[in-house]
Amino acid sequence: MVLTPDQVIDQVKELRRQHESERAELDVLRRYWLGRQALPAIIPQDAPREVKEMARIARVNVISIVVESITQGLFVDSLRAVGAGGEDVTPQVWRAWQANRMDRQQTGLHRAATAYGTAYNVVTPGAPLPVIRPVSPRLMIAVYGDDPDWPVWAVEKRPRTGGWRLYDAEAVYQVDRAGDRLVARSVTAHGRGVTPVVRYRDAEDLDLDDDVEPEALGGGYGLQVSRVAAGQVAPLMPLQDQINLSSFGLKAAEWYSAFRQRWIVGWTAGASERMKSAASQLWTFDEQPDDVRLGEFSQTDLRGYLDSREAMLKYAATLSQTPVHELVGELVNLSAEALAAAEIGRDRKIDERKTGHGESHEQTLGLAAGYMGVEMPEDAEVVWRDTSARAFGAVVDGLGKLAQMLQIPPQELWDRVPGATRQDLQRWRKAAESGDAIGQLTAMLDRQAGGGETTTRSGLILPAGAGG
Repeated sequence: MVLTPDQVIDQVKELRRQHESERAELDVLRRYWLGRQALPAIIPQDAPREVKEMARIARVNVISIVVESITQGLFVDSLRAVGAGGEDVTPQVWRAWQANRMDRQQTGLHRAATAYGTAYNVVTPGAPLPVIRPVSPRLMIAVYGDDPDWPVWAVEKRPRTGGWRLYDAEAVYQVDRAGDRLVARSVTAHGRGVTPVVRYRDAEDLDLDDDVEPEALGGGYGLQVSRVAAGQVAPLMPLQDQINLSSFGLKAAEWYSAFRQRWIVGWTAGASERMKSAASQLWTFDEQPDDVRLGEFSQTDLRGYLDSREAMLKYAATLSQTPVHELVGELVNLSAEALAAAEIGRDRKIDERKTGHGESHEQTLGLAAGYMGVEMPEDAEVVWRDTSARAFGAVVDGLGKLAQMLQIPPQELWDRVPGATRQDLQRWRKAAESGDAIGQLTAMLDRQAGGGETTTRSGLILPAGAGG
């Protein structure tokens, strides 16, 4: 049943309060993701300006590398959707994907799900095709009941207009701000019987809805803490702070004690003399040289700071299953096999995300197909691009052996060729069909030649006895 305007306003207000609480925690993750987190709390408020500046530039953002490393391995190329009767509905459903520029938008969707742990796709009716819009969890909250696949309610913040959208199983409600009040402006029924919002999760966690509370830190230090435990950002936040602190110590040592500092007892120089002495390699004193003593402080060895930071980078690579060479930068003459072995942990992690995100993509396309009046088969599946570091020749050789030794039709293996897109497959199939048509024509001519005519290898028909 469609809600009344008062019911819409009450529901938006309630969900908006929950969203504002989650938004504060997600904003912390956003800052760490982009390297804009607060300066270390150990730096005093009255610290010199150069100290605060060193703390600012000492933020070495490792988390963004981890997020990008996973996201760049997630790219949907096509869809397989063949009905029980053998009807291929892939071209019809895939039109909605292409029309909504999901080849481009899927990267933002996967990136948000990887970083925050959750992201959403909203699918609404449209003309001539349904509208698919990825939404960040910083702009949407969804409330789930007994069905984990479809939310009961979902509210989306519209920052450009200052309004909100409420979604339920019946309709989409537009709510705008009029001064200090919220006003329900429009209602659009969608007729799908479910709330048209699809959730994407970085990883499945059965305890996520009833998780333990974070440990109380106390002390009132003003630390940035988020209760969000999912995604790739939250688990790495403590390690990111340690890396930043080591980098800050390195910068402070470079600034204050990485070079030899000279000292003089018994002589005070003026401004011009100080400049000359700083540039001079040999100092001389005309008056009372016996009362003047020269010396210098030894410089600080920076190797300990560098080793500490490198060790933490390797630890971050281990915790996040990111290849070490992507964080440390050590990549020297690795073969394709060695590179594939170094990235096997990351590839397994990406494969797990492909399984979860693939189900969500199939939900999204199923909603779009319903709006288009197309029945989406239950065994439909999206096809992911192969982004692993395996050698191209080895993959092709393996596919050739599958076709030759196991008698798998070669056309069924084409979509496993690395880098092959759906458009490539369509061109290959058309070329194959064209080749089969020529073969059928040749066979027909051969049959016609059985009545006294002969066909040469080039397909030329000759009278009987004119040639063999």
